[in-house]
Amino acid sequence: MHSLAGKTAIVTGASGGIGAAIAKELAKEGANVVLAARREEQLKAVAKEINSTNQGQALAVPTDIANESEVKELAKRANEAFGSIDIYVNNAGQMLSATVRNREVEQWERMIDVNIKGVLYGIDSVLPGMVERSSGHIINIASVSGFEATKKSTVYSATKFAVRAISTGLEKELARTGVRVTNISPGMVDTRLSSSMTDRKKLEAEDIAKAVVYAVKQPEYVNVNEITVRPV
Repeated sequence: MHSLAGKTAIVTGASGGIGAAIAKELAKEGANVVLAARREEQLKAVAKEINSTNQGQALAVPTDIANESEVKELAKRANEAFGSIDIYVNNAGQMLSATVRNREVEQWERMIDVNIKGVLYGIDSVLPGMVERSSGHIINIASVSGFEATKKSTVYSATKFAVRAISTGLEKELARTGVRVTNISPGMVDTRLSSSMTDRKKLEAEDIAKAVVYAVKQPEYVNVNEITVRPV
């Protein structure tokens, strides 16, 4: 397993929950982390916590990943600060209980904009540089909801099915380029998004962060394509 010292990672949705945990775990491994999210105060607090340790450096860049120009600016800031982007973690997401039958169109659109378009904008912002260097790693955080929909998760599940499809197709597109793709599908994780669901055993955000570290620390000839993490 190779070292992450000196590598640079962008982590979206990093103001709390899974994203913050991923950023902290990558920094523990020596990576520089660029944190992206809309909640600026929380984002800066996570960066300050990371920078208070003697590990990787952290840079907070407030970003709405549903806005293509802001995502391009995020990648630009990361390159200016650290020289290159080695890892991009598409973690930011919206989980809204929006059914088709109830015609909750605004919530459909927000999930599609963040969970699908935001993922594609992020990939597009870093992929040319990765392909040019024949090195890089795209991590897409999907969900077990991307395997099966429930009556309350039709649109959310559709977006996570899409993330899995993006991951699968992109891995085939990038075969032999040196750029790796990993899709991680968590079960229920104890975060702000799942706070209303109190009747189920949940994973911790750190469990998903460790899965990310496992994937990115593999030898460069090893591509861990799919990880599913569920609570017991």
